[in-house]
Amino acid sequence: MKTVFFKFISLLICIGLATSCANEALGGVINDSDGDGIINSVDNCPEIANPNQEDLDEDGIGDVCDPTDDTDTDADGIIDAEDNCPEIANPNQEDSDENGVGDACDIVTNMSIPCESGMADIYPCNGYDLMSHLTLSELTINGFGGGTIEGNDSWGWTDPTTNKEYALVGLSSHTAFVDVSDPVNPILLGILPTATVNSIWRDIKVYQNHAFIVSEAPGHGMQVFDLTRLRNVAAPPETFTADTHFTDFGKAHNIFINETSGYAYVVGTSRSGTFSGGALFINIQNPTAPISEGGFGAGGYSHDVQVINYTGPDSDHTGKEILVGSNENEIVIADVSNKANPIILSTVAYSNIGYTHQGWFTEDLNHFIVGDELDEQNIGNNSRTLVFDLSDLDNPTYDFDYFGPTLAIDHNGYVKGNEYFLANYRAGVRVLDISQIASNTITEIGFFDTYPESDSANFNGVWNVYPYFTSGNIIISDIERGLFIIRKSN
Repeated sequence: MKTVFFKFISLLICIGLATSCANEALGGVINDSDGDGIINSVDNCPEIANPNQEDLDEDGIGDVCDPTDDTDTDADGIIDAEDNCPEIANPNQEDSDENGVGDACDIVTNMSIPCESGMADIYPCNGYDLMSHLTLSELTINGFGGGTIEGNDSWGWTDPTTNKEYALVGLSSHTAFVDVSDPVNPILLGILPTATVNSIWRDIKVYQNHAFIVSEAPGHGMQVFDLTRLRNVAAPPETFTADTHFTDFGKAHNIFINETSGYAYVVGTSRSGTFSGGALFINIQNPTAPISEGGFGAGGYSHDVQVINYTGPDSDHTGKEILVGSNENEIVIADVSNKANPIILSTVAYSNIGYTHQGWFTEDLNHFIVGDELDEQNIGNNSRTLVFDLSDLDNPTYDFDYFGPTLAIDHNGYVKGNEYFLANYRAGVRVLDISQIASNTITEIGFFDTYPESDSANFNGVWNVYPYFTSGNIIISDIERGLFIIRKSN
């Protein structure tokens, strides 16, 4: 009986040993379920091959087996997938403007800098905040243009369909198109290369959603660019081509467009040309099919013009198309209604002429405000702005001078309501109250100086200012520093 019992016990032991042995890997090989060369007992993800054992969040579970990516780059306790500012620690996730970006990151991307105690960052200011700034290199694609790039003219365009605002910025090698709808985060959408070679002079105006661009580059002519193309730029910045390249003239210094009549007035062309560098008349009513319709040479070389359909106080000329030219050493007023027969109405000069550069009407058309570009250097006076009484176009008179607070050279100036915005080279943009101009009084009420090094009479700093966006944002083109967007302080 005992013998049978012991045989039975021995049989059970053998069965148990056999089962145990069956569970062991043959030949003494240790288990590696995913075949990645890491045995199960030490593999941080034994079911999915991960021979490098990546575990970025160091939770002991391989990244490929993590149910979610719980990477927390800034170590603030909020995983990147849920963090509204994953690069900067912000455990409370503050988002004051509810734009989906944490306040800590808004500080990085939002360059808006208030004018406080007379400064906005490194820039002297009075009453105007710095919204943002793009350098010349940021207005260029991969160093396009070669050599030293400088900034020059600028203008603006508001899309009538979307109401988005765009800055058109001239550089020596190209025109840059910048979406400034979010003024603290401007976007370079693309560039239009110069038509021929580089030049430090480029001028831009807008009509019927098209940009018209001239330059003193030899043979440049006029580029026409359909601005509605900026609505759908898939991968900015792009390098654009012109929609039209108009070559009835070569180089030109400037262009003005009378948006009421649909004519472009190109000035500063060759002095040996048919119109001696005076205004050329170009019909742009069909923007991409310009037509030359003569010119105005009787007033001599013209540096800049303003042309309007006249509705001012001189009833003798109501409804006529009136040109006022800044013609080097005098102001020339002409009736250009009949393009085949332009007529000089009058001229007016002034004392201490350096170079009659550019001018702009007050909105009531009683006065014309002029900048002389060389008197500060040649004579030594402070920035001088001249005011002429043009209430009688046949008998204009010099009215008075306004002298600014610095020695800087004045450049382009524009009227908006009762304010005059002056691009003042090294003194930046100066904002003048002209509400009392009829009483021979102009008062500076604000400024933003993009050239803090000096206010001396040299050709550096601000070339142009565009103050006409309905948003109140103002664009500045600076020769050395590119594009600034400023706005009146609250």
